[in-house]
Amino acid sequence: MIDLLVANGTVITLDAERRVVENGAVAISGDRIVDVGPFETITGRHDAARTIDARGKAVIPGLIDVHAHAGHGLIKTMGGGRTDWWYEACEKAYTVGSTEEFWYAESRLAALERLRFGVTTGVSLLGGGDTILRTDEPAYGAAHCAGVVSVGTRSIVAVGSTRPPFPRTYARWSETGKREYPVAFETQLATCRALIDRWHGTHGDRVRIALITPTLRAEHQTGDPVLLAEALAQAKAVRALSRERGVIFTQDGHTKGSVAFAYANGLLGPDALLSHATDLTDEEIRICADTGSPVAHNPSAIASVTGRCPVPELIEAGALVALGSDATAPDRSGDMFRHMQQCMHYHRRHFRDANVLPPGRVLEMCTRDGARALGLESQIGSLERGKKADVVLVDLRRPHLYPANMPASRIVNFANGNDVDTVIVDGVVALENRMATLVDEDQILDEAQRETDRMVDRLGLRHMLEMPETFWRNVRG
Repeated sequence: MIDLLVANGTVITLDAERRVVENGAVAISGDRIVDVGPFETITGRHDAARTIDARGKAVIPGLIDVHAHAGHGLIKTMGGGRTDWWYEACEKAYTVGSTEEFWYAESRLAALERLRFGVTTGVSLLGGGDTILRTDEPAYGAAHCAGVVSVGTRSIVAVGSTRPPFPRTYARWSETGKREYPVAFETQLATCRALIDRWHGTHGDRVRIALITPTLRAEHQTGDPVLLAEALAQAKAVRALSRERGVIFTQDGHTKGSVAFAYANGLLGPDALLSHATDLTDEEIRICADTGSPVAHNPSAIASVTGRCPVPELIEAGALVALGSDATAPDRSGDMFRHMQQCMHYHRRHFRDANVLPPGRVLEMCTRDGARALGLESQIGSLERGKKADVVLVDLRRPHLYPANMPASRIVNFANGNDVDTVIVDGVVALENRMATLVDEDQILDEAQRETDRMVDRLGLRHMLEMPETFWRNVRG
């Protein structure tokens, strides 16, 4: 007898044949899918302890977000649209203003948002980019991991070194106030080792650790040669650790010239996830393809306003491109349906061609390709026998998703995260009837509000929550 049968739904498998099974079923035993196919066939083979009726729903693999930032969930809207203020808030919060409670509350909020949007697996950089990671000690990364585990989703937590010069100032808060202290690169590397030892592959492999090091863009390559040499030596040390421990290596903010530099210094490969990758040269597109280095495309990010990731060109050259949200701040969300739609329109506008990136291709970027980019293609990314039971039910009985035809197209073109009804992760029903089953949603929201207020008051940032003068009536902020 199997544990769970998802029955009577339209099963969009994303398997090798891209089967779409009307009135289909998915059979689950433990944390694995054991059978997928037509309802009559599957029910003829299996008796189930529990059945979920998916009538009127699409059944899809769990969505995958290959690039986001832990911490951003509690920094939403700060600065009122002023990017410089928002970056200031990030830097202060993530180095001298955050506590373990902050990271725990934020991870639960972000995981709950992902869960309710059908995102079962996500990458989260432990901070706001490549210069303000919270890696002075393991406690903060551990708090993030514990929070995600409680909600029931999967997280690949990227930790690593910040940009030179060192030491960098961090702070710990207690009842007696703030204690600042200097942190060296060696301390950050020791933090990474400790988090890998404690968390990587735990909780049914729902928690994994990745390593990150600053991207060396043109301004760094032509800047202070002493700092460049230091940064490059540290990047190579972090990359060596990623290879030694068999974890994903990532870099945030790649753009023209930085991919070629990373390649020349031996940082690339199939386990090196390059985020943003805007304005790449033809040579760099070829480098991504030849080295098998996957690209995390974030079409809704600020980086995609200031530059363009050449997604169609990369894919046509043979490179792997997966989709990311870039997290929930300053102006985004974790809704990968939104980012799929943004991805299509973004590149169609560039080429002035409505046929660029068909809906199915973008859905692949958010499922199969995301799994490949994370080295997890044998585990997740499609609904197939033997894979992890990460399954999402999308309610199609909604006005914006009718009439009931071409369900795979409707899922990408018209659905949004609020259409997600049920989410199964590792065979466990973590969301049912649009409500989390493992946690109290109100408690998570209240914790998030409390820790945000504490952080804002701790750092004296109340002024960043005021409505900017340019909010109304202005064309430019």
